[in-house]
Amino acid sequence: MKILVINAGSSSLKYQLFDMTDESVLVKGRVERIGMDSSIITHEPTDGHEISIVNEILDHVTAVKRVVDLLVSADHGVIDDMSEIKAVGHRIVHGGEVFKNSVVVTPEVKHEIVRLFDLAPLHNPAHMMGINAAEAIMPSVPHVVVFDTAFHQTMPKTSYLYPIPTVLYRRHKVRRYGFHGTSHHYVSEQAAQFLGVTLESLNMISCHIGNGASVTAIQDGKSVDTSMGMTPLEGLMMGTRSGDLDPAIVPFVMNKEELTLNEVNSMLNKHSGLLAISGLSSDVREVTEAMEEGDKNAKLAFDMYVHRIKKYIGAYTAAMNGFDTLVFTAGVGENSVVMRQAVCEGLTFFGVEIDEEKNAKREKGIRLISKESSRVKVLVVPTNEELLIARDTYKLCKGQE
Repeated sequence: MKILVINAGSSSLKYQLFDMTDESVLVKGRVERIGMDSSIITHEPTDGHEISIVNEILDHVTAVKRVVDLLVSADHGVIDDMSEIKAVGHRIVHGGEVFKNSVVVTPEVKHEIVRLFDLAPLHNPAHMMGINAAEAIMPSVPHVVVFDTAFHQTMPKTSYLYPIPTVLYRRHKVRRYGFHGTSHHYVSEQAAQFLGVTLESLNMISCHIGNGASVTAIQDGKSVDTSMGMTPLEGLMMGTRSGDLDPAIVPFVMNKEELTLNEVNSMLNKHSGLLAISGLSSDVREVTEAMEEGDKNAKLAFDMYVHRIKKYIGAYTAAMNGFDTLVFTAGVGENSVVMRQAVCEGLTFFGVEIDEEKNAKREKGIRLISKESSRVKVLVVPTNEELLIARDTYKLCKGQE
């Protein structure tokens, strides 16, 4: 069964085609600058050469049509006919409280996604354009939506409610939702499989550290707390996001600097974090390089970044009465030897002993980087959100072939 996975943005569309016989990727690619006459399609067949095509693509329907045309083309295709695609899986950022699992798209499901536009105004409308476009081009196959928030719907009220008037929750659903759930779900399953134990037997802390970053406490295979909140702004210090701060800072700064709501929102989401403190970059690699060359601001930014990750790990250790598995994933988590070393050096009290030699090896795939004597198993687990989307889509659609 071949499944097409789509992740639509407002002016972009990423795609991967999976053969679920062995879960192999046949091709991946992306469409950028949708809505312009200079749109770019980058198409990367696994057994072929990457190509880039510049063309006019004014909407998402045209984008999906061009993608499908490439998939079946004589020169760059990987399938003979569009009918080989048996289902389409879509990534959706926000599922609110309604969606606790992945579901097949129906008119009712689409209505609920639209209703959630207010909670994810930058993402859900774009995802809906992707769904509508894919349905227009492939109307005869089932479409499935996989939500970033769904994995966190197992959190108890003590974790997801904010200590503010409950009328705000009742009227507007102001609560913690958490994000990166697809990634945390995938790596937790991979970690348990690698260790040869059931996921339910582990107390795990999963660190998805990329330009956006979050930490999740996973107990009995379920998310019981996570660092991102109602929006992805809460939690860790990130590339350009502030993460946690005193909420009174917002009206104070707005008053002193005469900022509008849009301006302060932009400041906290796009001009804070590593970028603000280092004064150089939002990229951990560039900040690390500058730190190693003696830049004091870069060192401060890196130290603050690590300190906040350790604080969340400490908090979730208390919340779960201990943990036995620590996972690093996503771009920074998988690739920054220095960041993992710095975080783990501050966790020896909890039984974390990192093996410097193992940590320094730049190997592909899942790997153990803790010492044999370490009470806590420390793993690097490459995330693969697209594969989890394909798996969920397959589970829901395999009987419809």
